[in-house]
Amino acid sequence: MERLMQYVWQHRLWMPGDMQTVDGQRVEVLDPGLLNTDAGPDFFNAKVRIGSHEWAGNVEIHVRASDWVRHGHQADPAYDSIILHVVYRDDYRVHRADGSEVPQLVMACAPDLNEKYRAMVESATAEPPCAAQIPGLPQVYLTDWLSALAFERLEERARRMLDYARRSAFDWHEAIYIMLARGLGFSTNSDAFERLALALPLRYLLRHQNNIETIEGACFGMAGLLDGAKGGEDYEDRYIATLWREYKFFIAKYRLVPQASLGWRLARMRPQNFPHRRLGLLAQMVSDGFMLGYKLLSVRTLDEARSLFDCRPSYFWQTHYTFAPSNGRMVQTLSDSSVLSLIINVVVPVMFAYGIHQGQEEYRQRAIDLLEQIPAEDNKIVRSFTAAGVPCPDAFTSQAIIELRRNYCDKRKCLYCRIGHRYLAANAIRH
Repeated sequence: MERLMQYVWQHRLWMPGDMQTVDGQRVEVLDPGLLNTDAGPDFFNAKVRIGSHEWAGNVEIHVRASDWVRHGHQADPAYDSIILHVVYRDDYRVHRADGSEVPQLVMACAPDLNEKYRAMVESATAEPPCAAQIPGLPQVYLTDWLSALAFERLEERARRMLDYARRSAFDWHEAIYIMLARGLGFSTNSDAFERLALALPLRYLLRHQNNIETIEGACFGMAGLLDGAKGGEDYEDRYIATLWREYKFFIAKYRLVPQASLGWRLARMRPQNFPHRRLGLLAQMVSDGFMLGYKLLSVRTLDEARSLFDCRPSYFWQTHYTFAPSNGRMVQTLSDSSVLSLIINVVVPVMFAYGIHQGQEEYRQRAIDLLEQIPAEDNKIVRSFTAAGVPCPDAFTSQAIIELRRNYCDKRKCLYCRIGHRYLAANAIRH
């Protein structure tokens, strides 16, 4: 309720008409101030006219006036600058540390605004909480919000990439390797792949790029996937023994510390999504010289981006999902949807981050152009919004929808969503 009151004050959504303090002085809000999300008063640098006097200072908001005492503000010098106490329920007269009384205003809100707000944030997660409001939105309004969300998500991914670059002393090949590893984990094992790449530097692996067994041994050993590995008859057993030998050689040579459990998730997963084969693909790309790091920034078209992942792992991982015996049949390395996911989650943010770092708008624009060339992702989040009337022609838009769902709907941040804001603002002034 208090957060909703802050929202009403910030956006001037109180009921129309004259406002008065509890002792009858007319209140005019000249400037609601700046919302403070840290410790201290709720709004800084507000300007209000109370009676015939104009005041500049801070504003505090509470559901009940008595919360002032419950929160200990009466003895806190940080609240001596409060010029107005805004409340929903006037059950107490508040005073500053020096004993002076703080002017108090009962803010008039639409009677059912809180119920509408609660109904929105407490809606079931199966569909957008504002599904009923979406069809009535002007198209330009929705398009602008989705564009902002797409950039918000892209900038967050770019920040991750720039963090990898900083940790690697701006060795972009090393940073791209970490980003790719995380991407190969997709949503299920992305954290585990990231931790592995951070513990197993690319520069060490590239010293053995002509020996795929050494690279695979290092990768699978450091990943902890050799622990308890059980092969089958002859072929699998010999392969596992080779990887163990190469792994022990590798960590001894570079004095690497074997990782504790990386938290691999395998339960209820289809065999083609097991991390083993994707790790085998990463090892092969390194063995081939990790050309992704050289080619990525020159990509301009979707076909060129697809070609970055035109790679087959070693023969073992072309015929196996894990270290268990295989029937010898060839299995697909990456589906087209997986390749598109890697372009969205690796190629695009790397290019965007590089553009930010170099101050070159060309790279950022090429990243956006790539997203607009990729078909919209097909998942339950996107489908729920398209069913509610949100058009989704490409991955730029589907990324925006995913950002909206995960960082606004799921976190119940309707007050910070433009759709939620428009709905609540309309209901606040309608009465």
